[in-house]
Amino acid sequence: MVTSKAEANGHAVTSGPVTAEELLRRAEALIPVLRAASEGIEQARMLPAEIVEHLREAGAFRTGVPVERGGPGLNSVQQTLFVETLARGDASAAWCAMIGMDTPLYSQFLPESVAREELSDPDSVTAGLILPLGRAERAPGGYRVTGRWPFGSGITHADWVVAGCFVHRDGSPEPGPGGAPRHWRIMLARREEFEILDTWHTTGLAGSGSRDYQAKDLFVPEHHSFSLGSPRTTGPSATPEAILRNMPGVPLGVARAALDYVRELAAERTDRATDTPWADTYRVQLAVAESEMELGAARHAVYGSLRRQTEILEAGGEMGRDERVDTVLARVNSFRVARAIVTRLYDLVATTAIYRPSPLDRWLRDLTTMRQHVIAQDQVLQSAGAHLLGGTPHNPFSLGIVA
Repeated sequence: MVTSKAEANGHAVTSGPVTAEELLRRAEALIPVLRAASEGIEQARMLPAEIVEHLREAGAFRTGVPVERGGPGLNSVQQTLFVETLARGDASAAWCAMIGMDTPLYSQFLPESVAREELSDPDSVTAGLILPLGRAERAPGGYRVTGRWPFGSGITHADWVVAGCFVHRDGSPEPGPGGAPRHWRIMLARREEFEILDTWHTTGLAGSGSRDYQAKDLFVPEHHSFSLGSPRTTGPSATPEAILRNMPGVPLGVARAALDYVRELAAERTDRATDTPWADTYRVQLAVAESEMELGAARHAVYGSLRRQTEILEAGGEMGRDERVDTVLARVNSFRVARAIVTRLYDLVATTAIYRPSPLDRWLRDLTTMRQHVIAQDQVLQSAGAHLLGGTPHNPFSLGIVA
């Protein structure tokens, strides 16, 4: 798949910059590879080493590395499309790629020296939870970090791990910048410095390896911590919600795969009760048309809002309330619509869907698990509505608002 490689931190990686078109071609080429591996990925409850290397060789983890650092510099639209393509092959692999390509985004908030260290291997992977579930006690030169964090998607193959904390000083919570009652800061350390716990026993996205991890009295230097409210650089990648933009690619890709699967099935299937080909059966025609209509609308909303957001940020502008909320609503809607589509198709195929090798059962479980993600829940809709009305969002981060 990749003609030239170099060794970086023990990884076989693509050498030299590649274009967005080339990366998307590689993602397309991986679809049958990931589909063939899907059952094994699910059974392993993590990405097998060979799948991780396929993703590295395809350039999945370097998509956002800036051109000036030798990367392809894909924007949010292109990254989302890359993730969507992978998701047509396997949801867990696409989910891990989506998480793993955030490394250059985190580097926008870290000191230059640490950013260079983190990106010394452009194919390095960062995993972890940024929400402040840990405690960081101030110490000379840094912090003593203790806590346990869930949902470390891709942590089994990560190089770096982030861990959100509330900062304490002398045993008491420290106020945040701008008068915030608490100081949310994100710690960055090597994966080996955390204890990874085998907790990921789920019905969906099993292969994402989204395990818990913990630390006790881990020293993290000050320069290995950052706040999403204080970017080092400017531009579209230096905003708090940048790590959320490519998420819709996973549900959109899974829904596309399910629709393609049922359309292929319909070409050869006959209704037993009426002996009518599925292609001539009203309920099948209606289900497929409704699904295509809903997926098309959801997809256009995602990419249209991302393009508008990118144009504003690249021009150095400020997003208004409606522009900020557009991408949020499109993101939540993509998860909702994708699960609704696969549920409809699952019911259409009926008992055949529950038997292997039909992938519909796995796709439905994957999407149901995705819908439980904090970014796809009703709290985000409340936050969007509150922002539009001048009220108080319960989850301001989902809107890209960080004190």
